[in-house]
Amino acid sequence: MLEHVYERVAMSRYLSSIIIATDDERIFDEARRFKAQVRMTRSDHASGTDRVAEVASAYNADLVVNIQGDEPLIDPAAIDTAILPMVEDPTQVMGTLKKRIEEPRELDDPNVVKVVTNFAGDALYFSRSTIPRIRSDAPESFQHFKHV
Repeated sequence: MLEHVYERVAMSRYLSSIIIATDDERIFDEARRFKAQVRMTRSDHASGTDRVAEVASAYNADLVVNIQGDEPLIDPAAIDTAILPMVEDPTQVMGTLKKRIEEPRELDDPNVVKVVTNFAGDALYFSRSTIPRIRSDAPESFQHFKHV
C-alpha cells in the first residue's frame, strides 16, 4: 500500500519532492525497497504531523504537505487543490480540504473526521463525532463535511 500511495502522490503537479517520515523500521525498509526518500524519526511523536515537522525542520522548504501513508485512494488533483491557494497567496500559512458528507453512515462513523468551517471556509474545529449535532427539532438546512 505504501508504494501505491507514494506513486499516487508523485502524480501531483506541484510537489517538488516526496519524503516518507516514519519511526517504523518495516516502513523504512519498504520505502527503501522501492527507492523512495525516507527519513527515520524519533519514536516519541504523538502524531504523524509531529513526525512530518521533525523531518521538515531539516529542510529549507517553502511549503510542507502532510499526506498520510494509508490513503490508497488519494487523488493527486486533490493534493494540487490543497497546495494552490498557498502558492498563489503566500500569506496563507495553512490549508486542508473538506468534502460534503453524502453517505449518511459516515455521520456516526468515528473514523470519518468531521469539520465545521465559517462562511469564509476557515476550519473552526474538527471532530470524530457528528458536528454540528443533528437535533430532532432543528431544520435540516445545513450540510455536514468531512476532513479529507
